[in-house]
Amino acid sequence: MESGQLNRVLALLFVGVLMGALDLAIVGPALPAMQTDFGMNNRELSWLFNIYVLFQLVGTPLLAKMSDRYGRRSIYMLSVSGFAAGSLLLVVSPSVEFLLAGRAIQGFGAGGIFPVAAAIIGDTFPVEKRGGALGLMGAVFGLAFLIGPVLGGILLQFSWHWLFLINLPIAALILLFAWRLLPAAGATELKAFDWRGALSLSLALAGLAVAVTNFDSSNPAASIASLEVWPWLLLMAVLLPVFWRVENRAQDPIVKPSFFQSGQIRLTMIIAGGIGTVESSSVFFPALAVAGLGVTESTAAWLMLPSVLAMTVASPLVGKMLHSVGSRLIVQLGLACVLTGVLMYALLELTTTLFIVGGIIAGFGLAGLLGAPLRYIVLNEAQAEDRASAQGLLTVFLAVGQLLGAAIVGGVAASRGGGVVGYQSSFVVLATLTGIILLVAFLLKSQQEEKVNGE
Repeated sequence: MESGQLNRVLALLFVGVLMGALDLAIVGPALPAMQTDFGMNNRELSWLFNIYVLFQLVGTPLLAKMSDRYGRRSIYMLSVSGFAAGSLLLVVSPSVEFLLAGRAIQGFGAGGIFPVAAAIIGDTFPVEKRGGALGLMGAVFGLAFLIGPVLGGILLQFSWHWLFLINLPIAALILLFAWRLLPAAGATELKAFDWRGALSLSLALAGLAVAVTNFDSSNPAASIASLEVWPWLLLMAVLLPVFWRVENRAQDPIVKPSFFQSGQIRLTMIIAGGIGTVESSSVFFPALAVAGLGVTESTAAWLMLPSVLAMTVASPLVGKMLHSVGSRLIVQLGLACVLTGVLMYALLELTTTLFIVGGIIAGFGLAGLLGAPLRYIVLNEAQAEDRASAQGLLTVFLAVGQLLGAAIVGGVAASRGGGVVGYQSSFVVLATLTGIILLVAFLLKSQQEEKVNGE
C-alpha cells in the first residue's frame, strides 16, 4: 500500500479501537442513572460492567481465529457491527435482562477489534513502520481515560442513552471505510472449524472470569471456599486440559499448539500475564492516595492524570523506537520503570509529590509494555495466516493477568488490614513479581535476531 492509504487504514483502526476503549471509560458515569431507571441492586449493577469484560474475554480468541479463516475485513466489520448492535440494544432495553444482553453483545464484539486491528497492521505495514502503528493503538487506552469522563459528563446532561447511542454513527462510518480500505482475503483452504476447542476454551475463560468477579478480597479464604467461587475454578481446571487435548487433535485449532514451539512466543505470553497482573494494580493507586494523603476520591483521580498522560504520550514514541533498538530493550526499560514506580509507592512515605512522580515513572513504563512491544514480537513470530489468532492469545494472557492482579492486590491488602499498610504490602508483592518478569525479559531475542526473524 502507498503511504496515504496506510495512513487512512491506521486512522480507521484507531477510531475503531478508540470506540471500544471509550465505552469502558464512559460507562462508569452512566451506571447510577441506569440503576435508578431500572431499580437495579448493587449486584446487578456490578454485572452490568463485569458481563462486558467476560464476553470480551470469550470473544477475543474466537473472533481472532475467524479473522485468520475468513479475512480481516469481514471479521473486523462483524466485530464493529456486534459492538454497535449491543449499543442499540442498551438504548432500547425495556428491562435489566436486555441491558445485560446488550452489554454481553457489546463485549463480544469488542473482543475482536484490537487483535484484528493488530493483525491488519502486520499484514499491511512494512516491518519498520509496524512499531509506530502499534504504539498509536496502545495510546488509545490512555486517551480514552482522559476524554471518556469528560465526554460522559457532557452526554449525561441529556440522557445516559446518549453514551451508547453515539456509538451508532461512529460504527456506521467505520463500516463504510472498512469495506473500502481493509484487505478481504481469508485462508485459501478452510478446514473443519474447531467447535470443541471454541466451546471448551470459552467455558474455561468464563469460569475464571466469574470466579474472580465473585471473589471477596476482604475474606479470601472463605470466598474461595464458597459456592460462588470454587465451582467456577473447578470448571476452569477441568476444561483447560480438555481444551489442550482437543487443540492437539484439531485440524484447524483455535490456538495452535505450534505457537508454543517458539521460545519467543512462550516468553512473551509469560511476560504478558505478569504485566497484566502488575498493570491491574494501577486501579488501586487512587485508593492508596485516599488512604495515605487524605484526599477525596475525585482528587485522587485527578492525581492519576500525569501518569495517564505520560503513558499516552510515550506509547507512540516507544513504538517508533522498536525497529531501531529492539523490543527486548524496550520491555526491559518498561519493566524497570514500573518496578521503580511501584517500589516508590510500596516503600516510601507517601506525599503528593511522590505519588505524582511515581505515577509518571510507572506510566512511562506501562507505555513500553502495554502498547506496541509485545504485539510487535508476536507479529514477527507468528505466520501470516495466524497473526490474528496469535494476537488474540496475547490479549487473553494480558486479560487473565489483569483479572488475577486485581484479586491479588485486594486479597493482600485486606489480609494486612487495608489502608496504607495493606496497599503498600500488596505493592511489595507486585514489585517482586515485576522483578521476576524483568529477569525473564533478558531471555528475549536481541535486536539483530529480531530483525532477521521479522524481515
